[in-house]
Amino acid sequence: MAKTKVLFICTANAARSQMAEGLLRARHGDRYEAYSAGTRQSRISTRTIAVMQEIGIDISHHQSKTLDAVSGSSFDVAVTLCDNAHAVCPTVRNAARTLHYGFTDPHLTPGTEDEILDGYRRVRDEIAAWIDATFGPE
Repeated sequence: MAKTKVLFICTANAARSQMAEGLLRARHGDRYEAYSAGTRQSRISTRTIAVMQEIGIDISHHQSKTLDAVSGSSFDVAVTLCDNAHAVCPTVRNAARTLHYGFTDPHLTPGTEDEILDGYRRVRDEIAAWIDATFGPE
């Protein structure tokens, strides 16, 4: 049986979409193929890599990519994870359906390094709970 292909999209493909890709692959990779992209390319945040590593998921080999980089592939579901990405692409043309579920941008967390990392952890845990509720066993 073919796996369902899911594309996660956020603005820079640096945090939320990378977390979602890693979480879906690690937790439900037996049924889903996970991908991510951004409306623009940047770099994966080292904080994103660190907080994912804390829960045993290594995304250090991931690369930031744009929607153009995945335009030649088709997806069963595309999920925009931030309001900006949803505004830019409310419908992803190479996906059978597009969903939107917005998460806070962890890059905007104020404070000390520990407080900022806690912001990344919070977003990671919110995405993990949503992934399990949305894509977990039926």
